[in-house]
Amino acid sequence: MKRLFASFSLLPLGATALLFALPLSAWELDPERSRVSATVMQIAPDGPIPRQHEVRRLSGSASTNGTLELPLRLNQSDVVERLGPLPPWLSGLTERPMATLTTQFPPERLERLEVGESLVETLTMTVRSGNNVRQESLPVRFTKRSSAEVQVTNAERVALDGQALMADPTLRSVMLLLGYEQIGDEVPVRLDALLVR
Repeated sequence: MKRLFASFSLLPLGATALLFALPLSAWELDPERSRVSATVMQIAPDGPIPRQHEVRRLSGSASTNGTLELPLRLNQSDVVERLGPLPPWLSGLTERPMATLTTQFPPERLERLEVGESLVETLTMTVRSGNNVRQESLPVRFTKRSSAEVQVTNAERVALDGQALMADPTLRSVMLLLGYEQIGDEVPVRLDALLVR
């Protein structure tokens, strides 16, 4: 089923990506194996051109009550790599959180999973970017790979609202830096993260 989320994304590409970390006691995201990928359809004079982007190194650990707060920074995305060396006045911005994702999950449900079993939970994601606060619901699938690893993916197709992304001043600035003057109405995103003990 198609879902459109007008959330902070692209840096946040997935910021909304992100979504995608889960608050589970004694669990944390493995930054080397946790990412959100997105396909941006660039509207060019010669026709639409699909462009792939990623937000990598998702990191965060859950509090004992199952709450996760995940700061998202520009240097976690592939935007900086694509732009090349930044001027000194701009390079400092890549380390600052541009958005913060907060979500909550009942840790006991994950603990009860047997190896090889999966469960789907609909999580409420709160994304704060400057003075903007947005909430989205995201169905997420948890699959227990071992006693110390749980794979986390989106449970159904997810697409961000491209026009809403371009309406966000911060995201529009990033898009323009990448050469996107116009993008398609949908930006499909995929979560692929790993929770470890």
